Amino acid sequence: MYHIPVLLDESLNGLNVQPSGAYVDLTFGGGGHTRGILARLGRRGKLYGFDQDMDAEANLPDDSRFVFVRSNFRYLSNFMRYHGESQVDGILADLGVSSHHFDDGTRGFSFRFDSGLDMRMNRRAGKTAADILNTDTEESLASIFHFYGELKAARRLAARIVAVRAASPIRTTDDLLQTVKPFAGRDNDRKFLAQVFQALRIRVNDEMQALRDMLNQALNVLKPGGRLVVITYHSLEDRLVKNFFRAGNFDGEDRPDFFGNRSTPFQLINNRIITPSIEEIERNPRARSAKLRIAEKKQYDGAEKTIA
Repeated sequence: MYHIPVLLDESLNGLNVQPSGAYVDLTFGGGGHTRGILARLGRRGKLYGFDQDMDAEANLPDDSRFVFVRSNFRYLSNFMRYHGESQVDGILADLGVSSHHFDDGTRGFSFRFDSGLDMRMNRRAGKTAADILNTDTEESLASIFHFYGELKAARRLAARIVAVRAASPIRTTDDLLQTVKPFAGRDNDRKFLAQVFQALRIRVNDEMQALRDMLNQALNVLKPGGRLVVITYHSLEDRLVKNFFRAGNFDGEDRPDFFGNRSTPFQLINNRIITPSIEEIERNPRARSAKLRIAEKKQYDGAEKTIA
């Protein structure tokens, strides 16, 4: 199994799929959500699936209503213009890492396997995790572990990495484990290691800025009344999505208009986050940290504005 989709029915219901509508699955992966959307579309419907990982291409459905976009979702607007879609009826993004990436021992996403430290979603471009560990400054590494891993020992961890790499490059997951081992306590070593690997993965793939870019573009790509459905897995991405849905900006600040009205461009569909059932978590442990948020674009008079 390449990937088990999380909150499948809940996210499809949140999209409110219309048979003749146009939709975007920004995280195609194994195609689970895509197939669910196609099952609800009529013959005049259209679905675009984004994925930058070449492995995902083995899962493409044979369906004339489906168009695959080999790209990061941060280029949503460009590709929608290229395909002649001025606006769409719904957008779905299942963030985070697929089961396939964690289970593929050659990609470097998991500390369960000894492999090269790659961690790139798109293996055709960009720096690997090993490149970053061996070339970034100590200050840069400390920032990565502090902001993306929320690690209290970020500065000491960065200093340790710089000292170790001076003697021998850090190339594999085992090299990294041995380097950070002194900072992992007995009781929470798995959590600590998960935070270290998460921080590096986010930096390698520029995930937080890509998410900001996508959300800003989604606002303009959606039709008034269109739905934006996002599944998050950790607090950093969930905070961005929550703030953007609630206030229309990434810091969550209310910015009223001239008349004192809140200027958020979205209407929340679920005021409370939707989380997986106990039964789903038992079937799919990856679902444990998943949070589903659904918003509908409001009707506006005048031109849309991109939020900085």
